Amino acid sequence: MTNPTPAPIPPSTPDTTADATADATATRTTAISIRNLKKSFGSNEVLKDISLEVATGEVVCVIGPSGSGKSTLLRCVNLLEEPTSGQVFVGADEMTDPDVDLDGVRRRIGMVFQSFNLFPHLTVLENLTVAQTKVLKRSRAQAREVARHNLERVGMAHKEDAYPAQLSGGQQQRVAIARSLSMDPELMLFDEPTSALDPELVGEVLAVMKSLAAEGMTMMIVTHEMAFAREVAHRVVFMDDGYVVEAGTAADVIGNPQEARTRSFLHRVLNPMVIDASEITDEGVADLV
Repeated sequence: MTNPTPAPIPPSTPDTTADATADATATRTTAISIRNLKKSFGSNEVLKDISLEVATGEVVCVIGPSGSGKSTLLRCVNLLEEPTSGQVFVGADEMTDPDVDLDGVRRRIGMVFQSFNLFPHLTVLENLTVAQTKVLKRSRAQAREVARHNLERVGMAHKEDAYPAQLSGGQQQRVAIARSLSMDPELMLFDEPTSALDPELVGEVLAVMKSLAAEGMTMMIVTHEMAFAREVAHRVVFMDDGYVVEAGTAADVIGNPQEARTRSFLHRVLNPMVIDASEITDEGVADLV
């Protein structure tokens, strides 16, 4: 198999939300640069020579089937997973340089996971202030002010005294986003932030992310939400089997994919009730009758 990784594609304007940042496209600096990245777990090569750039103020959505390497790629950006080879830059800092101030660079990166990772014994407000006071050395009063501002941004100001167990999944994820914002990140990484939510709660989290995109936050998002990606992303990257197979505007990649693997994936995702007869096993036929 040859590596179908395209050269980095200049940021372009999606249909709606990202229009607010379109005028700045030509002057954007590079927020994330990934060069010839490889990652293996034992003999299993998960990332195969990935090269990708994300510009400041750009929203890039990474899509693809489960096991394609999307989450591993995201975790390599802030070195939660250490690459086997290749380079990762955040701004001018090479994350893969042994001498880099890793903690210092990580403080500039917000990350939101599938699970909410809130402290169950702390209130919503306390969840937002603890890292500010310990890591950023803010005063308790300043941390509370910043926390309340960000809870307001995500529509959770009225829940500052609640505990995580008293919140819905969507509310917990919005609090997790507010917690990341309270650390004043330059960019944010989202690893399938809606995958653990009930369908009726997905919209409230996507609305917060859409608002951040409109504000110009640099975001790299692993997602299965195709409608969201099409509306908000400047670019969409399709991954399969550890490769970047196709990258371009959302209108191109989702609306008019050029690669057969991209078309096959989107057909399955966008038409989940359509059964491909070629994929039905004898056992599957038995299940249908």
